[in-house]
Amino acid sequence: MNRPLDLGDPAEFRADRRLDVLIPTRNRAAELAVTLAGLAAQEGVPGFGVVVSDQSDGEPAFAHPAAATVVRALRHRGHPVLLTRRLPRRGLAEHRAYLLAASAARYVLTLDDDVWLEPGTLHRLVTAIGELDCGFVGNAVHGLSYADDVRPQTHDRYEEWIGRPLPERVRPGTPEWDRAQIHSAANLLHVTGKLALPAGAWRAYKISWIGGCVLYDRARLVDCGGFDFWRRLPEKHQGEDVAAQLAVLARYGGAGILPSGAYHLESPTTVTERDVEAWEIVLADEDAPQPA
Repeated sequence: MNRPLDLGDPAEFRADRRLDVLIPTRNRAAELAVTLAGLAAQEGVPGFGVVVSDQSDGEPAFAHPAAATVVRALRHRGHPVLLTRRLPRRGLAEHRAYLLAASAARYVLTLDDDVWLEPGTLHRLVTAIGELDCGFVGNAVHGLSYADDVRPQTHDRYEEWIGRPLPERVRPGTPEWDRAQIHSAANLLHVTGKLALPAGAWRAYKISWIGGCVLYDRARLVDCGGFDFWRRLPEKHQGEDVAAQLAVLARYGGAGILPSGAYHLESPTTVTERDVEAWEIVLADEDAPQPA
């Protein structure tokens, strides 16, 4: 029988590291174990930290023996891990804000609890954001069950950045917003295959937003408000990641990174009530006419 799992000390965890990975989770013990296993196999970014915040209805997902074993493996490999619970639930954006406040790292990777990262992904993302000097970079997730579903009509949404990404004001109904089509199914995997990049090469491309695996310059994310807009939202919402990224895009720029090493586990969503889009509320506030 496993011994009790050390949860870690929040005060000790906040340190001047290069990178922390922030993972919100709920009712997904198996998926969390796979996500953590992907992190445990990363090389090239020594000593990154991991924060897991659980909002499960019952026992926390990290208490499952499989997840607990990978937590111990991460610590054994020199990665601090903080395990927390955030209850009662106040919505996705509040959960993200709580995780962000737990870190003092130079960069933070917001990683969903149903994404496996292939080896080398963290190193590539950290290298890219350092060279591009923008607000965030990300890896859109591949849905491998769609690997045979080629959609060439979406491939023209791919457009590379030449040089450093510039700030962009992206809004619905514009060509820039339609860039998101390249991230559905396995579209990005097919675009990557056509480019035939040499080993170790990567490209930065223009995006509207990226879901699942996004690396932020933490100070720049905080400067744009982070996820503090959660106070203006009803508890049941989605699209909080879109709202945060649009704000950072407008001030500091951002980019997708290809190839992507992020793979979606394609489990059923735990966000079942999707009536409210956080970004719609946030944009309505930002774009409202200001009093003279």
